[in-house]
Amino acid sequence: MTWWAIVLIGCGVGFFAGLFGAGGSAVGTPLLHASGVPAFAALASPLPAALPIALAASGAYRERGYADRRVVTWSVAIGFPATVGGALLTPYLGGPLLVRITEGVVAAIGVRLVLFPHEPRERAEETGAFRVRMVMVAAVVGVFSGLLANSGGFLLAPLYLVVLHLPIKRALATSLVVAAALAVPGTVTHWALGHIDWLVVLAYAAPATPAAYFGARLAIRSNPEWLTRIYGAALALLACVLLIVRK
Repeated sequence: MTWWAIVLIGCGVGFFAGLFGAGGSAVGTPLLHASGVPAFAALASPLPAALPIALAASGAYRERGYADRRVVTWSVAIGFPATVGGALLTPYLGGPLLVRITEGVVAAIGVRLVLFPHEPRERAEETGAFRVRMVMVAAVVGVFSGLLANSGGFLLAPLYLVVLHLPIKRALATSLVVAAALAVPGTVTHWALGHIDWLVVLAYAAPATPAAYFGARLAIRSNPEWLTRIYGAALALLACVLLIVRK
């Protein structure tokens, strides 16, 4: 395990997370594991770091009022218990398997965003069907965020775009706020299970937090469609390389 590698990974993942509206856990896990961090520590240690990362990045969006409060409320209310449930299932699946699942999910989302970068519609109206979709998104992301020990941001932003039809910057901003909230129950649960290495958390989060803020500032000034395509390509490439290396 190389501490300088963890610092550099934190800096890169933080900037990436701020740029693309996620807490960075999904990307941090395979990179940390590749640098020598044991599987369960690589899986869980980025999770507490996701809280300051997401808060720093969401601050840049919050200054412009992008976050959707109704989606935040529903996502947190449903996502909290779902995250705890997913985290409790983690010991039964094994660390290496969960790292592989993380990489596979990241690759699939990346390909989807490259091929179909979804042109978001205007703010959706509050209807019964819309609330059902919000509940479904929150439940699915909550279980995955607990199971894969991430704050859910890598799933939230795409689902907010595709399922809830939020505009891109509103989806990114809302994703960051919810990711910060969902990092809390997952962190507590994985801490109780003994999966978190707090030295790794410190080395990872210290450079990632300011980098996330600058990444978000850049995203606000960028073209939405190109951001989506670049995001997808980066996710797919990274996940495929890591899957091949550890084949």
